[in-house]
Amino acid sequence: MILTITMNPSVDISYPLNKLVINDINRVSNVKKTAGGKGLNVTRGIKYSEIPVLASGVIGGTTGEFIQKELNNDNIDYNFYITEHESRNCIAILHEGNQTEILESGPILNDQDVNVFFQHFQSLLNKSKVITISGSLPQGFPLNFYTQLIAEAKKYQIPVLLDTSGKILLETLQSNDKPFLIKPNRDELQQITQMDIDPNNCDSLIRAINHPLLNNIPYVIISLGKNGAFARCNNHFYQISIPKINVVNPVGSGDVTLAGLAVSIHENENTQAMLKRAMTMGMLNAMESQTGFVNMNKYIDYYQKVIVSSILSK
Repeated sequence: MILTITMNPSVDISYPLNKLVINDINRVSNVKKTAGGKGLNVTRGIKYSEIPVLASGVIGGTTGEFIQKELNNDNIDYNFYITEHESRNCIAILHEGNQTEILESGPILNDQDVNVFFQHFQSLLNKSKVITISGSLPQGFPLNFYTQLIAEAKKYQIPVLLDTSGKILLETLQSNDKPFLIKPNRDELQQITQMDIDPNNCDSLIRAINHPLLNNIPYVIISLGKNGAFARCNNHFYQISIPKINVVNPVGSGDVTLAGLAVSIHENENTQAMLKRAMTMGMLNAMESQTGFVNMNKYIDYYQKVIVSSILSK
């Protein structure tokens, strides 16, 4: 089973408008509400691959109840730590070809919540073969909390795939307990390494991916958007090229890419198959309007179009 952790999930609300009028009333008829959060997108991607998956994290209030109902509708198993605090809403206003987002910070939790969730996490480890951790932490959780989860998973020899950014990612990379895999995009990697990265230059990518902060992480995959990805897998380097696609909605593609990586590790696939699966899943998500959705009927066709090239470092 793959365990997905979403510490700060949300209800994602989409407001499509022909025009956003500031300082006036804007009426919306076609409102969409979904259970959101990076880790839940990962969960859906794994579900489409027909691999057993369990979603966990922290939810609360009527917003948390809505998230559970949505997961029930998708036949997704979950086991959350439920607090008395209301989970957050994230609003996207789609207008004139733009997307304006209003993101709530989420509940403020305390040390007791931290301790109880950690115990909750421990109770799920016996059933888990692979773990993904995605997104931000709730307010009140320490920056090194993901490091604590990784250290605990290591006791059970469970690989942890981490997808976060900023101070939380930096805190984790500075610790002794490193994740098994990270998947930063170019901007996130530039921020933590303080390096300029040329996505079209292999030497530049190799220098960045060999930064000391990334030592002792077996798998580092740099997402490069339409340029595919660049990876270091057990000290071997790979350039991953993808075909040109009709991008409808790229939101969630990185999460579904992580789902593909988790599935491959769960199924003990070789590195090239893992990278091809991951990029295929990300592309299929980007081709759909619904975030976190993958049309698996197109999987084989696009899988065959992904090219993984081994790169020799100088």
